[in-house]
Amino acid sequence: MRRSGPPGSAGDRHWRGSARLALTCALLFCFLCLLVDWDAGSLSPLRALLWVTLSAAVCAVLLPQRVSAGPGWLAVRTPWRRRMVRTDALTAVRQYDGPSSHLVLRDVHGHRLELDPRILVANPLLWHELDTGVRRSLERGMLRHGADVLERLGHCIDDETVQAVLRASGLS
Repeated sequence: MRRSGPPGSAGDRHWRGSARLALTCALLFCFLCLLVDWDAGSLSPLRALLWVTLSAAVCAVLLPQRVSAGPGWLAVRTPWRRRMVRTDALTAVRQYDGPSSHLVLRDVHGHRLELDPRILVANPLLWHELDTGVRRSLERGMLRHGADVLERLGHCIDDETVQAVLRASGLS
């Protein structure tokens, strides 16, 4: 299996499947739009270009962010940009709940990163890298806001892992 990113880095193991789903939806949208337009007899090169452009926009919107982590860093890459924070130099962590729950991490260098906490729940290696960096930030006295947020998230991840082990063993 090929790895993207530097050696020793962890990545979202579900990203490829989600990216494949986004691409499939965009291609299906394009095909159906072209088919309906062709059947109506109104398909022209300009309209075909419009449908292809709209399909590319659908793919860009549906494409999930790609999260990777390594010793002391966490990165989130979208189609437009890449954001990275030093997890061993975090100053604040906030969690915003609601329809689209997300974590906001800030480091001493002024970098800011947002990510969906479900990615950490689904990827224990990413959580391990973040947790290790957070512990270093706490030891150094840099993390002043949000240690309780990460502690709650850690308990949630541990509970989810225990439930998965119990389901896999047939005890649940």
